[in-house]
Amino acid sequence: MIILLVLGLMFVAGLVGWIVGHNTHEKTTGTVSASTATFDPQVAAGAHIFVQFACAQCHGEQGKGGVSPDVPALKTVAQKLQPAELRTIIDHGLGASKDPTKPYMPVWGQVISATQVTDLISYLRAGLPKVPTADPPAIPQGQGAAVAGATLYVRYGCINCHGPNGLGGVPNPQSPDKTIPPLSGADFQGEFNTDKKIIDVIRSGSVIGRAPIVSMPHWGGIIPNDQLAALAAYIKTLKSG
Repeated sequence: MIILLVLGLMFVAGLVGWIVGHNTHEKTTGTVSASTATFDPQVAAGAHIFVQFACAQCHGEQGKGGVSPDVPALKTVAQKLQPAELRTIIDHGLGASKDPTKPYMPVWGQVISATQVTDLISYLRAGLPKVPTADPPAIPQGQGAAVAGATLYVRYGCINCHGPNGLGGVPNPQSPDKTIPPLSGADFQGEFNTDKKIIDVIRSGSVIGRAPIVSMPHWGGIIPNDQLAALAAYIKTLKSG
């Protein structure tokens, strides 16, 4: 009798373990499947480039628009244009607006490689699908303006041209000083020595011509005032000498 009771308990325990394990396996399998969905490598790369170079900040996440009435959504536009036309726009921009309150498509040809442009076009032509982890970095809350500004510096693509920690080093051969200026050092901090001066130049940009000259776009009308203040707070923490 005791042996039968023990065997019965072992059977029940085994059955319960199998049910729990089976359900866990199903849940785990479902989670893994969702997070490991495969994409064409060029499309996936293009999605990350779209975020890295702050396209989402003007055209909206996945190109859905809604950021500014002056910036078109890309869901339909990209389908109407041929790859060569898209490459020309990305490389050469769409001209330099004289109105600093209006955003314009900047010149990317000297910053983004030909391979990256090809991947970006693949993403646009694929309809800008949602790709896991291709999202702008979340802005920290409640940790001070400088911390938020450091993330915004990446989110708005400032890092691509002005370098990590504002150290510069990105070439701009046709510009007067042959480089995109750093946002650190005595020269910069001497010229932009107040929050207002820093914010004003972010709003107005530094439009000096068409490709191959890289120009800083107008961020007025795109970056809200509180985020401009956070960017200024971060820039003021950078190396001063």
